[in-house]
Amino acid sequence: MKKKTLYILLGSAILLFTLLVYAQHEPELMSPADTQKAIQGDTSIVLLDVRMPSEFNGSTGHLANAILIPVQELEQRVHELQKYKQRPFIVYCRTGHRSTAGTDILLKHGYHARNMQGGITQWNAEQLPIVLETQPSH
Repeated sequence: MKKKTLYILLGSAILLFTLLVYAQHEPELMSPADTQKAIQGDTSIVLLDVRMPSEFNGSTGHLANAILIPVQELEQRVHELQKYKQRPFIVYCRTGHRSTAGTDILLKHGYHARNMQGGITQWNAEQLPIVLETQPSH
């Protein structure tokens, strides 16, 4: 009886520890609307776009003043962001999947980073301002 109780307690402790560790590393999500409000009110926020250059410069546009580092290169290039380390980051991509990975990388390296839910697709759906590098032809 005592051994069984010990195993149950030990298993519960391991489960609780695992949940706590996972919860600490789960990126905080921000909606596009909340992102827009945040960047209007706090000029220290760094916007990190983790899409490919063709997407950044393409028809979906990008957020003003965003830094582009594709998620596939972020781990090797994170040192480029060192001068911004004390500032908050909002990471985005096309739909929010790659930015989750990008946010995780920044968190792992000690940055304060949040993930923009829905990415530039949701940003555009909400008709928020974007920068277009190429002008549409008429």
